[in-house]
Amino acid sequence: MSSIKEVARLAGVSVGTVSNVLNRPEMVAPQTRLRVQAAIATLGYVRNGSARQLRAGRSRTIGVVALDLANPFFIDVLRGVETAAQPLDVNVMVFNSNKDAAREAGLLETFEEQRPLGVLITPVNDSDEEERLSRLVSRGIPVVRFDSSAPHSHGCAVAVDDVLGGRLAGRHLRERGHRRIAFAGGPFTVRQVRERHHGLAGVLGPADALTVIPLPDLTVATGRTAGAEIAGLPSAERPTALFCANDLVAIGALQEMTQRGLRVPADVAILGYDDIDFAAAAAVPLSSIRQPREQLGHTAALMLLEEANRPAGHEHRQVVFQPDLVERASTAAP
Repeated sequence: MSSIKEVARLAGVSVGTVSNVLNRPEMVAPQTRLRVQAAIATLGYVRNGSARQLRAGRSRTIGVVALDLANPFFIDVLRGVETAAQPLDVNVMVFNSNKDAAREAGLLETFEEQRPLGVLITPVNDSDEEERLSRLVSRGIPVVRFDSSAPHSHGCAVAVDDVLGGRLAGRHLRERGHRRIAFAGGPFTVRQVRERHHGLAGVLGPADALTVIPLPDLTVATGRTAGAEIAGLPSAERPTALFCANDLVAIGALQEMTQRGLRVPADVAILGYDDIDFAAAAAVPLSSIRQPREQLGHTAALMLLEEANRPAGHEHRQVVFQPDLVERASTAAP
């Protein structure tokens, strides 16, 4: 690899002039600037961003730890993060905890060593990582939780009211006349799953029957498992509506029930959560509880960058967005 000194020697200028061409080109005469740029092209010189950040005393990178990058919900959130970071010349490094607490702990240890500008994270468990996240903050690395709350009001967080989302789902299905409703989701150690179930259960009346289908994960494959379980029940006992903890589960349930001869929504209505793009594109377009995904990521990143750039004047905030119902064919009235 060529060095900045070699560029300066080939162009016949000082190292400081090369540095100005790279960082403050308006300070260099056009003819000199062209000579330096030609030398850079000839030598194939690439500046060492890590060394530059080390000299500046701070990183220009934020780390993001997503709960599950197999879920398109998090991809949409990351788009929002990038729209906030790019105009400020901040790089975004994305990691996937895959809902694995041990992997998440390893990533946080790496952040302690690498000292990024800040960290955005959806913790596997909101309380278990509190001590480790607090250690990052004590080292001057701000942390903002996204799609999560901050325990004890410590730190910034951006979330969606998942209890309200569950209520919206329950009210919608009851308004459609459903009294035997199933909930498919899991594991219940995930806060979002618990709160969506809690919201649903809270709006059901004493005459309503709620069947819970616990799942080990929120994927299309586990959705097919839930669909098979419902399809295998006698028609007199079968729930007439299924509320899924996310759209991937709903898509899997739709596929399995359709294959087994059940009509959606005539035999079983299906309602998902997140309103990812695939929901509207399903064979039977899925009704879903929509979250403002990109807005969630954009807001979280802005809060993180504000704290990183103005730590003394920063005030921690917890922003909670409201979900809304998107009604499509999968829960349409008969």
